Amino acid sequence: MNDKSLPKRIFGVVKQILLVPLIFILYNVLVTIVFRVIDPASTAFIYQNIENPIGSLFSSADIKYKPVSIENVSFYLPLAVIASEDQKFFDHFGFDFEQIEKAMKENTYRKRKRGASTVSMQVAKNLFLWSERNLIRKGFEAYYTLLLELLWSKKRIIETYLNIAEMGKGIYGASSASNFHFKKSPSKLTIAESATIAAILPNPKKRNPAKPSGYIISRRDDIIRQMNLLGGKSYLIQEFK
Repeated sequence: MNDKSLPKRIFGVVKQILLVPLIFILYNVLVTIVFRVIDPASTAFIYQNIENPIGSLFSSADIKYKPVSIENVSFYLPLAVIASEDQKFFDHFGFDFEQIEKAMKENTYRKRKRGASTVSMQVAKNLFLWSERNLIRKGFEAYYTLLLELLWSKKRIIETYLNIAEMGKGIYGASSASNFHFKKSPSKLTIAESATIAAILPNPKKRNPAKPSGYIISRRDDIIRQMNLLGGKSYLIQEFK
């Protein structure tokens, strides 16, 4: 073997190894940019929860998912979600490190683990990933969260969250939830209805905002208080400028 060809061979192998993650990153950047202006036809989370994935290729009757512009959603709903899920949404770059540190400390002694996912992290997970919790998924979740924060506006992030979040068994997004639970368009949601939808989000499969339990009513009332403390509609108008 010619000794001079060895460095070239090594360089070729290294180049091939580096090419794979580069293509992966470029592909994800392109997809993220496309989803900035076009609503996805489905998401990884929706597909994972379909009982009959093969059948869903031909019929989506068991899936209620219809993306709408945030302009066609009552301002109460994004406000309720932010008040409930991520009050530092407009201030952080995808990660609320204070809440992450707090959750890590509490989870050392809590049986029921406390999450610290921001709205951005939940969009990253629901749009691109699977629901199982492990370090690999968390790593990819952080990666996609950074992509979203770099390439999307905060308004687009919360809009997508409102469109793809599960808000009942097989019910995804504000439009489907509003029509199914309250028989009205999402633009007509009241403050109480919006806060009740936000209140069921930790466990939407087992909770019905149209028939809330005492716990959900109590949580709804607390969310409304937090919405008012944030500043109500004027808070969103200011942040969306």
